[in-house]
Amino acid sequence: MARFERAVPGPGQESVWDYPRPPRVEPLHARVTIELGGRMIADTTAALRVLETSHPPAIYLPPEAFVEGALQPADGSSFCEFKGRARYFDVIGGDRRAARAAWSYPSPSPGFESITGYVSVYPGRMQRCTIDGETVTPQEGDFYGGWITASIVGPFKGAPGTWGW
Repeated sequence: MARFERAVPGPGQESVWDYPRPPRVEPLHARVTIELGGRMIADTTAALRVLETSHPPAIYLPPEAFVEGALQPADGSSFCEFKGRARYFDVIGGDRRAARAAWSYPSPSPGFESITGYVSVYPGRMQRCTIDGETVTPQEGDFYGGWITASIVGPFKGAPGTWGW
């Protein structure tokens, strides 16, 4: 297991090491946008964020935040020990298609009902994702979909050597 040193949050920052396990869902009081293929495919001020120890927040948008045709059902599913079974979507924007780049929980586990039907995307597979105009940095790795902004400090799970955290 890789060793790490917890970053100390500065003014206006929060550490992912102060997030709970099991995760907590809370409203995100900010404008969230997603661009793909040169098009704005989602825009909302009604997003939710899921906060879990060692992870940057996963941002969930209401389905109506996405333009028509931006989400196409994809094959397969996955299971989260906390949220339950997720379904996947291909994300379409302009001339680009990002396969299985979004997911949703149609019937989440108890305690996570507020994210029912909301959709999250892997920001690294989009052209650009923003929170209040700040372009987010995607969480490392190909499994987690955290959104990193200047207000979040780590280190973050997802990079090589962090699976045991």
